[in-house]
Amino acid sequence: MTTARILPLGFISPGRARRLVERHVYAYRKSWWFIVSGFFEPFFYLLSIGLGLNHLVGNLDLAGRSVVYAKYVAPGLLASSAMNGATIDATFQTFFMLKIAKTFDAMLASPIRVRDVAVGQIAWSVLRGSLYSFAFLCVMAALGLVVSPWAVLCFPAAVLIGFTFAALGVGLTCYMRSWQDFDLVLLAIMPLFLFSAVFYPLTIYPGWLQAVVTYTPLYQGVVLLRDLDAGALSFVLLAHVAYLLALGSAGFALADRRLERLLVR
Repeated sequence: MTTARILPLGFISPGRARRLVERHVYAYRKSWWFIVSGFFEPFFYLLSIGLGLNHLVGNLDLAGRSVVYAKYVAPGLLASSAMNGATIDATFQTFFMLKIAKTFDAMLASPIRVRDVAVGQIAWSVLRGSLYSFAFLCVMAALGLVVSPWAVLCFPAAVLIGFTFAALGVGLTCYMRSWQDFDLVLLAIMPLFLFSAVFYPLTIYPGWLQAVVTYTPLYQGVVLLRDLDAGALSFVLLAHVAYLLALGSAGFALADRRLERLLVR
């Protein structure tokens, strides 16, 4: 006689969470262009603003190096690419599966648990953001916009940025009531993109705005990638990593707790 192994409700099974990621892979097989298309926005920004304004802006200081404008902008756009890639599925797809299609409810009829849903959904969002980041980093290298060999560390750092926004996206989406609430997502993402020093140094802002921008997650990611790209390694980078990890962990805890309340009635 075989004895079934009973797992506690809060137990995280990497295998079970992986099933959710596999489900997304199968779902996107015939609509792969949805994923590919998301890469082009930061790429076109790089071509139009980074390369197009090179001669107008001149050189900028990057961790003690004088670099052309395109090399200054490229790491910032890499950070925004990781953010955009992770946020898309962490918000729109999570809301659809949770509120409209009730996909998560159906999953709980299987051995998958609520925490597996949170882990799997965040993992898929991170994977999508990582694909964008890897492709963008390859474009940077192909265009000669990589400043130092230490730029290889930009990829794991971009994955960390993706994790932070994926976890926050899933957690906050669980509180949304209708599609109209996604106006708030756009209201948050657009200012982050425009004011997180992606296109110009933080010093151009007034002092009070500098203080606000400094504590935004995208700015932390932009500074981290710029220093890694320039090879400016220091213990300060650990502070940026710790900030992103802490914020991402808080987002995961929020997603886990909220999904437990919504799905286990």
